[in-house]
Amino acid sequence: MLPFSQNSHYKLSFLLLLLWVSHLVDSKSGFELDDSLTYLWPLPSEFTSGNQTLTVDPTLSFSALGKGGNSKILIEGFERYKKIIFKHVSGISLFDKSRGIRSVYDISELRVIVNSDSEELQLGVGESYTLFVAKKDGKSIVGEATIEANTVFGALRGLETFSQLCAFDYETKSVQIYKAPWYIKDKPRFAFRGLMLDTSRHYLPIDVIKQIIESMSYAKLNVLHWHIIDEESFPLEVPSYPKLWNGAYTKWERYTIEDASEIVSFAKMRGIHIMAEVDVPGHAESWGAGYPDLWPSSTCREPLDVSKNFTFDLISGILSDMRKIFPFELFHLGGDEVHTDCWTSTPHIKQWLKDQNMTAKDAYQYFVLKAQEIAISKNWTPVNWEETFNSFPSKLNPRTIVHNWLGSGVCPRAVAKGFRCIFSNQGAWYLDHLDVPWNEVYSAEPLEGINNVSEQNLVLGGEVCMWGETADTSDVQQTIWPRAAAAAERLWSKREAVSARNITLAILPRLHYFRCLLNRRGVQAAPVTNKYARQPPFVAGSCYEQ
Repeated sequence: MLPFSQNSHYKLSFLLLLLWVSHLVDSKSGFELDDSLTYLWPLPSEFTSGNQTLTVDPTLSFSALGKGGNSKILIEGFERYKKIIFKHVSGISLFDKSRGIRSVYDISELRVIVNSDSEELQLGVGESYTLFVAKKDGKSIVGEATIEANTVFGALRGLETFSQLCAFDYETKSVQIYKAPWYIKDKPRFAFRGLMLDTSRHYLPIDVIKQIIESMSYAKLNVLHWHIIDEESFPLEVPSYPKLWNGAYTKWERYTIEDASEIVSFAKMRGIHIMAEVDVPGHAESWGAGYPDLWPSSTCREPLDVSKNFTFDLISGILSDMRKIFPFELFHLGGDEVHTDCWTSTPHIKQWLKDQNMTAKDAYQYFVLKAQEIAISKNWTPVNWEETFNSFPSKLNPRTIVHNWLGSGVCPRAVAKGFRCIFSNQGAWYLDHLDVPWNEVYSAEPLEGINNVSEQNLVLGGEVCMWGETADTSDVQQTIWPRAAAAAERLWSKREAVSARNITLAILPRLHYFRCLLNRRGVQAAPVTNKYARQPPFVAGSCYEQ
């Protein structure tokens, strides 16, 4: 038993904690939204709003016009968003029959005009749209709610914005649009707005990957970089080399080619590209579980054996099979963290290096360039982690896209040499770094240090990276969200809009609101202001203040 004085101290401390928590609970009803802010995420490029409140008919009809009006992508997109908007049942009150069903609504139809019938999804496809929402008064040529876009993918972005304008009012039990009329003219700042997902360190079931893709569409992210395989496991089926997925953790933690194709189709319906990655020559130990000849030796297992033609024949086979699944023009070949000790210590490779008059560094360059040639021969544009650029920039294929991760300054150097670049500075945009707060994610700028306009245009965009060592189905969404949303706005919205404000006053309340929107849509987004990402809340309180 504790001494009396110490025991009393603990009781007093516990009582003070209870009083503090009680105060937080009692004060929860005082929270109000700041009407001066716009609670759309990401913030549109241009918009005006008013001071009217409009009601939306729960039987909202859909009118699709233009060359792309019959698109399955558009029609299914509307049905998805209609379910989101009208999640609550509207109708006669169970307790007050006199309230009845409202017969007249301000918004009863959503018109969507898509000017092109093309459904090809490639880098830089048009995602711009306009959205007009106003009360029909007989004077306006444009009636009620109208989205117009050049492509079906721009129309999807407009549907997302329209869904965020709609809010359920618990007093009237109806869906309302505040601050109408709205006129929004919107387009993305960058063409590449990505999230990397690692399914090698921990296997993620198909349904979980689909949930993540769905949540990406809410923040207008448009590239899932699928880091499918790594040294720990090889879960993907490769028909040309069927023993490769012997490297999966178990026979249940695998992806068939049909699974992968289904993920690509699911993503396309939401305007999201899938960029696959096969990381070579490092990070490939798992390959040898099915084909041990790929290892330098049974005791020294990576990088892949650079001296054997079989290694490159197998890489070509993998890429040929994957080309049938992944239509996106970019393919990630990795190339990072290549430690060549196994090459210099294994006798047959050591002899090969001598015969070729190569150093280990030369062999690293040889391997990367040979893998690039294979990818290009299959009509892919190669993406490589920055170590390849840092080591031999003048030798890289000029089509190479340099993927920054180690630190700042890489994209400025890459674009100065004419390469395109993707920004993923690990100090801000690695989501497995749990101690990086939302504001540092938000403030990271892909164009930092690049002032020349032509060089700025070579920065495709950026991606946040969800490395999977400590993330699986139990916590992956909490780790991704809401910090990924901070990067998403940086990549979509105008630089002036996301840079020239006090982010605590102008951005944080909006991010709280978007995190709560994600929660309402079933996404397990963690509190925004956690000291460490993905932690649960510590005390009772409103979603909008945590």
